[in-house]
Amino acid sequence: MTEVVITKDNFVDEVLKSGTPVLLDFWAEWCGPCSMLSPVVEEFADTHDDIKVGKVNVDEQPELADTFSVSSIPALFALRDGEVFAQRVGYCSLEDIEALFK
Repeated sequence: MTEVVITKDNFVDEVLKSGTPVLLDFWAEWCGPCSMLSPVVEEFADTHDDIKVGKVNVDEQPELADTFSVSSIPALFALRDGEVFAQRVGYCSLEDIEALFK
């Protein structure tokens, strides 16, 4: 499944009302670890059609970052039925991301 840009305008439909689990990646262009994690998240999206992957730019969507109390990036949140069930901060491997959903 391809990555979806998540904004405050599409958050309810794309995340809260999603019929599939969601991985949210909170990032910023100036963040070095975010740049390192981005291809890993992209690979996860490409190999997991059953999980929606959303990208949230914290500079453009500060309200969403506040909603999730994001204080460090990159930050990953795994959601099911609109509820966070796992999270991880900092760079991680593909296996680490997959483990969030097991």
